[in-house]
Amino acid sequence: MWNSDYNGFIKYAVVITAVFVVYQCFLARDNVVRWIRSEFEIRRQERQMEVYRSGIAEMDRQINQLTNDRDSLEKFAREQFHFAEPGDDVYIDE
Repeated sequence: MWNSDYNGFIKYAVVITAVFVVYQCFLARDNVVRWIRSEFEIRRQERQMEVYRSGIAEMDRQINQLTNDRDSLEKFAREQFHFAEPGDDVYIDE
């Protein structure tokens, strides 16, 4: 193949093709490396969104419970804000 009548053309075509592939893979604005990095970033952000969604669902459940049940509201206030009824002994362990 390299010793044929089209030797110059084949070498030229191989070099041009190699330069084009290297350019598209590493040097172009929308190159393959950037696509791969973007895909990893998208996956990371989707996992983070799922964590936030589950946190929001838990907070909605807690809000619903606190607005509908007075006993749970009182328990929440005592635990989170260290509220106490008159005459209660309060021990805070941090």
